[in-house]
Amino acid sequence: MNAPDLGLPVDVPSTALFTDQYEFTMLQAALKAGTADRRSVFEVFTRRLPEGRRYGVVCGTGRVLDAVENFRFDADVLGFLRDRKIVDEPTLQWLASYRFSGDIWGYPEGEVYFPGSPILRVEGSFAECVLLETVILSILNHDSAIAAAASRMSAAAGGRPLIEMGARRTHELSAVASARAAYVGGFSTTSDLAAGFRYGIPTVGTSAHAFTLLHDSERDAFRAQVDSLGRGTTLLVDTYDVAEAVRTAVEIAGPELGAVRIDSGDLLLVAHRVRQQLDELGATDTKIVVTSDLDEYAIASLAAAPVDAYGVGTQLVTGSGHPTCSMVYKLVARAQSADPKAPLQPVAKKSLGAKSSIGGRKWAARRSDAYGIAEAEVIGTGAVPTGLADRQLLVELVKGGTVVAREPLDTARERHIEALAALPMSAGQLSRGEPVIPTEYV
Repeated sequence: MNAPDLGLPVDVPSTALFTDQYEFTMLQAALKAGTADRRSVFEVFTRRLPEGRRYGVVCGTGRVLDAVENFRFDADVLGFLRDRKIVDEPTLQWLASYRFSGDIWGYPEGEVYFPGSPILRVEGSFAECVLLETVILSILNHDSAIAAAASRMSAAAGGRPLIEMGARRTHELSAVASARAAYVGGFSTTSDLAAGFRYGIPTVGTSAHAFTLLHDSERDAFRAQVDSLGRGTTLLVDTYDVAEAVRTAVEIAGPELGAVRIDSGDLLLVAHRVRQQLDELGATDTKIVVTSDLDEYAIASLAAAPVDAYGVGTQLVTGSGHPTCSMVYKLVARAQSADPKAPLQPVAKKSLGAKSSIGGRKWAARRSDAYGIAEAEVIGTGAVPTGLADRQLLVELVKGGTVVAREPLDTARERHIEALAALPMSAGQLSRGEPVIPTEYV
């Protein structure tokens, strides 16, 4: 059957094959060796932030919880694994009843992170934890990259609303995830209806240049739009001559015109001219929305312009130059036997260069100064120091295989605002620099 004939819904029924083949070959070998049931601890972290970034943003946690719940092997999936001879029959029998029964702890969605932060900790048997590696990393690396870009753009916007409009610049499924991540990172609305339908994100949209070009004149196009959508609509004014379009827009909609959108040209210069013209025409409350391949730097350059909102597409959904966070999923501790009471033993990869890791089941806390501003990300494997006991960052997400920490998306969005407010002011700088606080190991 060809891929287009599968008829898959936007929400796939199972996430079990969102993985790499070696997860299954490791499972088969571990089952045969008798090590598959050893209690294990995996952690997600990144060794460094993308170049120039001062902080990272945890995003995708809610989607990870959905993915873990939907990690099931139905007859079709098992048939695929059998037909391709990816695993043997004993392994297929084991997979048929797979349900993650372990525990997951992690930074809550919307929180910030730094190099080494144990963003997610997955605990259970080696067999059930190792299978989740790829799908967890796929979600967290993508969503956190988009949220970090959105956060920087939001800081550059200085409180002005941001519209996510990148669906046409990425894969149709990643577009929905991108809109979700952008909302967590500070965007107000999205143009993507699937994101609005699935996550309740406010949606916006009026018209493109094609609508103007369809009509015999710009006046006809504006009249049709206002008649349909009302005077509060947003009219696109850069199809032909901007000044003439603004004049026509106000003539048709009156001073009640909601907004005009500028999508080309010298945005700084054009925005000033349009604002002056709107005010002279009596449309003092009409807003100005700018689009046109914006990123955080372009947004910052418009800080002094009379712009009321920004629409961002390509640069947002590609992480503004950093489409991944380089997060990894590493085994950091495992039991010496399959005995549930066997003690955990720290394990770590040793390698030349910068790919080594630190063993042990970790905790993390953020130390603050006397003013409540963060001054260090503190990570340890032993007892938590008394002074940091109430500053711990990891929260319980899954207990005994049951999700215990689902929350509204607005909660993650609000948490991100609070997390940024507790960072040093230099966190909002767009210039290249080191992480805004250091990571300390104790």
